[in-house]
Amino acid sequence: MNGSALSRWTMAYFAAALAFLIAAQVLMVAGYGFPTAGVEAPEALAIVHMITIGWLSLLMCGALLQFVPVLVAQPLRDESLALPALTCLLMGLFCLLTGFLQLSGAIDLNVPVLALAGFFLPAGFALIVWVLGRTLWSVRPSSLPLPARFVAGGIASIAVTATLGASFAFVLSGRAPGGADFDLRTLALPIHVTVGLGGWLGFTAIGVSYRLLPMFMLSPDSERTTGHLVLWTGAMALGLIVLAEPLEVLSGTIMLPTVLAGLMGLVATVFYGIDLAFFYRNRKRRKIELNSRSAIGAFAALYLSVLLLLALLASGTLAQHVGAIVYLVAFGWLTGLGLSQLYKIVPFLTWLECYGPVMGREPTPRVQDLVVETRDRFWFALYYVGVLAGTGALLAEAAVLFRIATAVTLFATAAIVVELVLARRLVNVATALRLPEGASRPRLFLPSWR
Repeated sequence: MNGSALSRWTMAYFAAALAFLIAAQVLMVAGYGFPTAGVEAPEALAIVHMITIGWLSLLMCGALLQFVPVLVAQPLRDESLALPALTCLLMGLFCLLTGFLQLSGAIDLNVPVLALAGFFLPAGFALIVWVLGRTLWSVRPSSLPLPARFVAGGIASIAVTATLGASFAFVLSGRAPGGADFDLRTLALPIHVTVGLGGWLGFTAIGVSYRLLPMFMLSPDSERTTGHLVLWTGAMALGLIVLAEPLEVLSGTIMLPTVLAGLMGLVATVFYGIDLAFFYRNRKRRKIELNSRSAIGAFAALYLSVLLLLALLASGTLAQHVGAIVYLVAFGWLTGLGLSQLYKIVPFLTWLECYGPVMGREPTPRVQDLVVETRDRFWFALYYVGVLAGTGALLAEAAVLFRIATAVTLFATAAIVVELVLARRLVNVATALRLPEGASRPRLFLPSWR
């Protein structure tokens, strides 16, 4: 943790993110949104944004507020903006979801909530970009470590994604500047999706994994050529797709840049897999902890999604089953990786907050003592089983089966969240070590004002 202190609002970001994840899963179990509704229906868009903004983006923002200073060994710049950013993001997401309910006819309001979302969400992300960007800029760009370069690419991507999202919100609300009445979504929506999912969430997840896996498994963390190849081939794939997608929409044909982007993306995933195998095979901690073990399921989901993509392309059914791939990436890779790393990050930060001040002066538990891995490994296994079943249900177009599978993932997710709360409240720590003199129990998700 050199060069950094505990971020005061990271736990609040995590708590809000987990609340949105569970809420989205509850709605999916109830049959709200996709696949019951079409992928472009307001109900489906509400679920998509609860996952991408409410869960994954808030999770990434909270994690980066803590770990970007670690990556560059510098204190977080303008940390006081973390709470206003969270406030803007929550207000913007509330307005966005309310706007989708308006579009679906579920509610009737005389308030331009979509236009408000188009203001608050970009404002919240702009504050995050400012805080993280200034922190990264405190180190010369040429000196940025590899994980930080992935994060920098993710930060640039969220700026583009949020800007395009705001333009969609204003157009849908009928309050676009100049009274624009063109179908902006036709050309810009593919870029919004690609840059958001591949750039912001994908690049950031890869960058965080390049830092957390070596740190928690005590693997060699020296930069490897394969890591740089992942960065550059991934960036080239993203850039080519962004350039080609609007042209393909206009022409209605697949163009050469898209083919090249697919090849570059495949190369990036192969080299990423080589690095992941290197981290696991060369770890000094021979018995890996549950967070690193369960992350294997997330990485397996990533590569399964690649194989599924290739299979659907070969069969000519990609357009029909693209939802299954997106689901496997969002819930298998990104959510699986997020939950697995939260299982370590939350106890780790809790340990630092509670026992860091008395370390060396009083007996303290280990970080592992805040959780019970033998009990919790079942929940992660159950979660991945549910994701696989849900993916299969989407491929089979069995909506009822999908709801049952989602209920399984919901149950597993709720159990994991309960375990995180127990860790935060020190319930699993032996009574004799729980609160030594000079230590105090951390608050659940609000900072301790001391």
